[in-house]
Amino acid sequence: MTLPPPVAATRPHSFTRHGVTVEDPYAWLKDPGYPEVTDPDVLAYLAAENAYFEAQMAPHQALVDRLYEEMKARIKEDESSVPQKDGDYVYWTAFETGGQYRRWWRKPVAGGSDELLLDEPALAEGKDYFRLGAFAISNDATKLAYAIDGDGSERFTIHVKDLTTGALLPDTIPGMLSDIVWSADDAGFLYGLANKEWRTDNARFHRLGTDPTEDVELYHEDDEGYRVAVGETSDRRWIVISTGDHVTSEVRLLPADDPFAAPILVAPRREGREYDVDTHGDTLFIHTNDTDPMWRLVTAPIAAPGEWTERIAPSPHFYMTGVDCFLDYLVVEGREDGLDQIEIHSYDPDEAPRRIAFPEASYTAGIGDNPEHDTRVLRLGYESMVTPGTVYDYDVASGALTVLKVQEIPSGYDGARYATERVRITARDGTEVPVSIVYPRDFPRDGSRPLFLYAYGAYGHAIPPGFSTGRLSLLDRGFAYAIAHIRGGDDLGQQWYHDGKLEKRANTFTDFVDVARGLIAGGWTSAGRIAVAGRSAGGELMGAVVNSDPELWGAVIADVPFVDVLNTMLDETLPLTPGEWPEWGNPIEDAAAFHLIRGYSPYDNVRVQAYPPLFISGGLNDPRVTYWEPAKWAARLRATKTDDNLLLLKTNMGAGHGGKSGRFESLREAAEEHAFVLWQLGVES
Repeated sequence: MTLPPPVAATRPHSFTRHGVTVEDPYAWLKDPGYPEVTDPDVLAYLAAENAYFEAQMAPHQALVDRLYEEMKARIKEDESSVPQKDGDYVYWTAFETGGQYRRWWRKPVAGGSDELLLDEPALAEGKDYFRLGAFAISNDATKLAYAIDGDGSERFTIHVKDLTTGALLPDTIPGMLSDIVWSADDAGFLYGLANKEWRTDNARFHRLGTDPTEDVELYHEDDEGYRVAVGETSDRRWIVISTGDHVTSEVRLLPADDPFAAPILVAPRREGREYDVDTHGDTLFIHTNDTDPMWRLVTAPIAAPGEWTERIAPSPHFYMTGVDCFLDYLVVEGREDGLDQIEIHSYDPDEAPRRIAFPEASYTAGIGDNPEHDTRVLRLGYESMVTPGTVYDYDVASGALTVLKVQEIPSGYDGARYATERVRITARDGTEVPVSIVYPRDFPRDGSRPLFLYAYGAYGHAIPPGFSTGRLSLLDRGFAYAIAHIRGGDDLGQQWYHDGKLEKRANTFTDFVDVARGLIAGGWTSAGRIAVAGRSAGGELMGAVVNSDPELWGAVIADVPFVDVLNTMLDETLPLTPGEWPEWGNPIEDAAAFHLIRGYSPYDNVRVQAYPPLFISGGLNDPRVTYWEPAKWAARLRATKTDDNLLLLKTNMGAGHGGKSGRFESLREAAEEHAFVLWQLGVES
């Protein structure tokens, strides 16, 4: 007997805001005791959906297994990172064959045996979920502070290990949500504690051997929309306390050798101005968007941090994304017309910068792990949609690039079988949207082949044209794979981001649809032969485009989708909501924002029409996109849509925003999603 799809009960619920009454019959799926979820009706519905998911996927388990084995065969099981020197040691991580998690190692530069610093497999033993967060070795290299999340809720607990004895110290701090920065004397460290709304509004100092309840709060942020972070400058002389939301930031500096000193405020917050800071000697190097969304670099004396002098002016084509100060030079990273660039600058402003040249027309590159301030060799990372991840050392003096490691694919990989292009497709308002495409070299552009289209489009987060071993399972079955660099990300600069947020949010959705139609017009595929995917805010994108243009999509993957936008932005008790208002608008106070969000929120705009096949996922412990968002959306879709296409909802009952932990468990989830796509598009079942 075929298991019928679950039908969620409807319960009368409504609210009125700005003169509009909104009916929400699935509001009951939000457990009032969240983050504890104990409501038996809620748990029963999620269990029924999971059972339906398993029943529908069961006949295709052989395909899932086949895809999983393909993906696993492309992963080097005993993978290890390239060792990197930091002080008296070189450090690296390594997996063992069959291992889900990595081990952290080091050995003395002067010679000696390997030393196991942290054994993730042992820490994860017996846990359904495990994630290592902050990892910070003391300046004298004798202690390690690290943080663990055991259920996906992003509620981390700090532990401290004595590296000379291997013993854990009694210092244990639950409820942490930040990085960890040691003071110069290693007597203690800075961190941020999450408040009851699970927001980091503080920077605290913990002195080793003391009760964490006695930790000193060095900074407290009163604006509920701002988040506090801790870090350090490249020379480790200064501890950085930064606070901000999505549009405004503010930085304070503390001497690493005196964290209780009065902090130096670099520049008071000014709405719309963001900046970050590094130091060289007694000079601040401030990377800021104060005059232009392409950003610029200014300097100021630490003794007079408000006296800004322009060092590198903004450029209309080069989007400056970051600056790192080393002892003898500084590195400026950015994107020129959307492609990554790395420049080496002398501290002498009269010397011309040098740009590192890379061999391909479309790629992604950036500086990697470079912990030492005084280094003549830079560690870089590079990849493209056809070139596996490559680790380089770059000799700053000679300009020579040395390959240290190329991602190994044990089952074999021949890059000559694939080709990549970067095309531009004109959106409906005349804007040209870049699209990165990889495809088999014999791919015919006659509309006959399937295409997988991915995008994100929010928070100024660019999606680089990088390499993926999992993607090969689609390419080898005749797919082309495309990344749409739509507005809402900052692929072409911060203005590209601004043009896809707040009142311009619709550009993100229409860009994606117009890219799809442009790819159809170019013969890359045809309507109904496009599989699309998005995660989190990219899941919101999926919800919007299945409402607006359902006929284009042959299969839709919406992972932890942010689809109940209106309700979430109206709930200021949720961890992220106040900090998200600069991104989406504040519908509590602003009627225009309320009507705007209500006009595109996917859950609120489900309509009586046919929808494509949908694979929706959620995480019970997800603090970012709460489990009830995908659950409510799936329930409303089931009750409203007019088609017989498959709709699956899978809720990870022991995980959060990132899905299951462990490299092979996450591979199996990817295999499930790929199997759904192949099945629904009729490619393989």
